[in-house]
Amino acid sequence: MTTARRWCAALLPVLCLRAGIAAASPDVLILMPDQMRGDALSAVGHPVVKTPTFDALAERGALFRRAYSTCPSCIPARLSLLTGTFPATSGLVGYAPFKNTRPTLPGLLAQAGYATVLVGRNMHQNPPNPDIGYQQEFLGSTYLNDDDYDRALKAAAPASGGVRATIERLGLTTNFWQARPWDLPDALHPTAWIARRSRQVVAEAETDRPLFLTASFYAPHPPLFPPQDLFEKYLAASLPPVARGDWVNWENLLPAGDRNGHRVRLEGETLRRAQAGYFGLIEHLDAQVAPLIAEFTARSERARRPWVIILCTDHGELLGDHGYFRKCEPYEGSANIPFIIAASAELKFAARARPMAPFCLEDIMPTVLELAGVAAPPLDGVSLVATLRGAAAPIRATLHLEHANTYGPAQAFHALTDGRHKFIWRPADGAEQLFDLAADPREERNLAAVATHRDMVATWRARMVKQLAARPEGFSDGQRLIAGRPYPSIQRRRAP
Repeated sequence: MTTARRWCAALLPVLCLRAGIAAASPDVLILMPDQMRGDALSAVGHPVVKTPTFDALAERGALFRRAYSTCPSCIPARLSLLTGTFPATSGLVGYAPFKNTRPTLPGLLAQAGYATVLVGRNMHQNPPNPDIGYQQEFLGSTYLNDDDYDRALKAAAPASGGVRATIERLGLTTNFWQARPWDLPDALHPTAWIARRSRQVVAEAETDRPLFLTASFYAPHPPLFPPQDLFEKYLAASLPPVARGDWVNWENLLPAGDRNGHRVRLEGETLRRAQAGYFGLIEHLDAQVAPLIAEFTARSERARRPWVIILCTDHGELLGDHGYFRKCEPYEGSANIPFIIAASAELKFAARARPMAPFCLEDIMPTVLELAGVAAPPLDGVSLVATLRGAAAPIRATLHLEHANTYGPAQAFHALTDGRHKFIWRPADGAEQLFDLAADPREERNLAAVATHRDMVATWRARMVKQLAARPEGFSDGQRLIAGRPYPSIQRRRAP
């Protein structure tokens, strides 16, 4: 090493500290599919889906099997990730346009000297928030004309007319269960474009400061259009049955679905094609991120900097379970999410950890800020660094999930889970459900309807009474739950 290079190497930690970055602040890569179920990983025993890349991350770090989206639809879930605050704190408790004014994870990292980049699907802040904290954005979706991906697709395949025209030509939509294979070259698929553009960011990013990169994929959210070979692979596979709760009135469900595509009896070839499209998109995503992970970690190693990789999503997909499609429900297919954190050896994370306490998207922000050496504002999320290094104590006793009216009053819910049991209360009519997630992971037996579990239901009801006592909607008076109260998606904001 030359004298000049030795001097620069010695000076770099000083420059980093002056910029607000610890010398050992890690590079961070967030891999964020959209609408991916928590059970759709071969690492947790899915009977069909193969995800060797994600499984390898879980081998190097922690797979949080009881991780949840506290408000399982796109806008509130992504707001929780960006701000580390629960829905009741931010004021956004359902799907609605919402202008964020709180500090964000990428914003705080950028202020501390990180390069912050978003590639792919936007973070669904509606109206768009220019102050979200990403210094660079390379956007690609499946529903917008004239974003970066759409322009690239039109340039590479002018006859396609762009992504919207391609979806319409295939007879697909961006929210429903119809599925067909992608019929353009695989390299033009939106998942491939996002992975490739993310790799370009890694290759071009300066190594003298840490990188915070969010690779935000639209898959496996509809449109369900995986590459031809993967669609055919899953069509030919023995696909799992949907979860059939004994509490569902299946005769009231229509194969054509309701007007929202929320309640539907998916069956036969329609179900098989939807599953093939969804599972095919997941396996395709897993394969596409493998070179991105390899190049990201290699860059960090060249820069002699630690790295952290996080796999998460905004919410799941019910995919026919209990007669539902899409999200916004408290059931595992909708609210439970894949959540994996892995890191380079110097961060001393325990390998193959499988914590079973409840975790959530809000925990990502304090975790990353602690690892980066950046001071955190007041947050609802809790840093997972101690857990990742082997601490056994759970970070919370229970986790509260909720969602206001989106598909109608009957859809709104509040839920509590400790990782073993889940209690659900419907504020429209006061209906209750209790599930044993260890004995009944598909939530097919409602214990609230079983007389021998009456005392357990009463215990969970009392916890919900306490949880909701301070809410402005009037769901609880501190002694009982009160059904029939209005439940708008935006409520009064409060400090965390």
